[in-house]
Amino acid sequence: MTKVERLNKYKAQRRNPEGPAKRLYNTAAAACYLGRSVDSLRELLWAGKLPYIKDGKRIYVDVQDMDAYIERTKTQFTY
Repeated sequence: MTKVERLNKYKAQRRNPEGPAKRLYNTAAAACYLGRSVDSLRELLWAGKLPYIKDGKRIYVDVQDMDAYIERTKTQFTY
């Protein structure tokens, strides 16, 4: 790949109209992502079942941690 091709590829990636993928969600958005209420999300956070980031009074949840929580809590029906 030439330098020009790499530059064009980089520019094409930067033109994403949605911008970079969101990684940190506030409690309301995280609750919506998980399909729970904000209060039930807070219970998960305070019980230590889901890690969070605290910035002053604000609480954020990493989308990768939410995906890991979903995978950890999945159950499969067996006969």
